[in-house]
Amino acid sequence: MIFKGLRFGMLLQLAIGPMCLMVFNTSASHGFVYGVCLMAAVALIDALYIALSCAGAAAVVSRPKVKSAVKLASGLVLALFGANTIAGAFGFSLLPDIAFFSAESSRNLFIQGLLLAASNPLTIVFWSGMFSAQMIENQWNRKQLFFFASGCVLSTVIFLTFISFLGSAASGFLPRAALQALNVIVGSFLIFFGVRLVIKKEGGETAGGPRRA
Repeated sequence: MIFKGLRFGMLLQLAIGPMCLMVFNTSASHGFVYGVCLMAAVALIDALYIALSCAGAAAVVSRPKVKSAVKLASGLVLALFGANTIAGAFGFSLLPDIAFFSAESSRNLFIQGLLLAASNPLTIVFWSGMFSAQMIENQWNRKQLFFFASGCVLSTVIFLTFISFLGSAASGFLPRAALQALNVIVGSFLIFFGVRLVIKKEGGETAGGPRRA
């Protein structure tokens, strides 16, 4: 069951999104350990959202008014992180009064990763629907579903650790100008994902949530 979840999760990981780009960019700019800190934050939020989906939180999040508010807040968070990433390429922060935005450390990046990965609770709706379909189709019990979900979370750990390794390896031959350009590109994508989330019509949400949106 864990392998089935891992295989399914890996398919979702191939839909590259903002968190994957953030992990690569962080590792390229600051090193492998910092990328792993972001990975840990993403995996933790994935596990939390999967648990909430199994607990029935999707019924609340999917309500029209709640969903609209969540989409707006999520889009603003992504756009804010994107703008701050672009500003960081030029040596300053748009949020200088908030400690974990204005300095780079493993702890700060972990907190940033938690905020960014948690920015779209609509992911709960996807996981709820997916797990319900799997339980009905395969007639799984709760124990089997738990191991399947564990495999999905494990796919996040493996894939983003690999992305962090790639980013760290690339940093050895990327000049400073290229790293600055990478920050600008990643920031622009985050802003794009944020705007798209806000203007996306109902029914367009996919498995990716904020990371693979």
